Amino acid sequence: MRKPKIQYKKLGISLAASSGILVFGLVLFDTISPGIISQKLLFPLIRLIFFITIGLFAGQIIEALGWTREVAVLARPFFRFSRMGNHCSAAFTTAFLSGAAANAMLLDFYKEKKISKLQLFLANYLNQFPAFFLHLPTTMFIVLPLTGIAGALYFLLTFLATLLRTFLFLLFGHFYLNSRTGVKDAQPETGGKAAVKDKPDIKELTTRIRKRLLPRIVNILIWVLPIYTAVFVLHINGAFDYLNQALSSHVSIRFMPVESLSVVILSFAAEFTSGFAAAGALMNAGVLTVKQTVLALLLGNVLAFPIRALRHQLPRYMGIFSPKMGLQLLLSGQFFRITSLIIIGLIYYWVA
Repeated sequence: MRKPKIQYKKLGISLAASSGILVFGLVLFDTISPGIISQKLLFPLIRLIFFITIGLFAGQIIEALGWTREVAVLARPFFRFSRMGNHCSAAFTTAFLSGAAANAMLLDFYKEKKISKLQLFLANYLNQFPAFFLHLPTTMFIVLPLTGIAGALYFLLTFLATLLRTFLFLLFGHFYLNSRTGVKDAQPETGGKAAVKDKPDIKELTTRIRKRLLPRIVNILIWVLPIYTAVFVLHINGAFDYLNQALSSHVSIRFMPVESLSVVILSFAAEFTSGFAAAGALMNAGVLTVKQTVLALLLGNVLAFPIRALRHQLPRYMGIFSPKMGLQLLLSGQFFRITSLIIIGLIYYWVA
């Protein structure tokens, strides 16, 4: 396989563009300062690059040492049913620890032709399931005291929506993936001797990782840096808050007081905890019933999440995969997510 080239020229252009965007923001707006840049831009960016690097490194180690089957063992029955293979299953397991690392692994497997493009897309959609549990312990202890039974029902409905998507994606893979649309695992179903023979020694492994890891990281940085910087400048100057307010001002729902719904949506759009606090306060004051509170939280989630995805996930997706593929993954993933939430919400509205 041809050695990937490190595109230093494109990285230089990316750094120059990112610096230009930042200087433009510093000169034109009063909201940006060195302290805010350090706290809101540099630290999140370093953390993101760290997890991407971990994902790429883990993917190289797992593949080189033949650990794909071992890492994939927990989710293997589901991914065998969906015909997606051990590589997608390994990324799924990694997603319980870090979504960025899992996406970096999927990209690495795709570049190495271990999985097809369709498998990459399906695996990315399926990684929404572990993503649901990634922050669940923290959010539950915040939300439940604020909203009580309404918060518990909200979590149950969002989990059911995640479960519905996961089941349908696995079912789609089972009936659609075949030798023409997917790439079969390179790991043979043979004994351990052949696998041990093919494993590289420490020196060979180090050389392999050094030659492949740095070019991949550089190629990702080329897109991550300017996109992340541009989103930071827009966010810090209220562009996404304006979109949220414009979106919520056009909402008119008959099954609950529109004033109360607007407060919930605005609070949900502004900050995660405040949305639940507003909903809990309205419910306790008797303005909203439990059912209306749950539906308001679901609707606030549906309306606010696309803007949050644009603000938080767009730089990651476009940076890790590529602008075109990243945008396709983000938009299609959010479409499936919102559709499932609407379906579960309607069922709750009709049944409850």
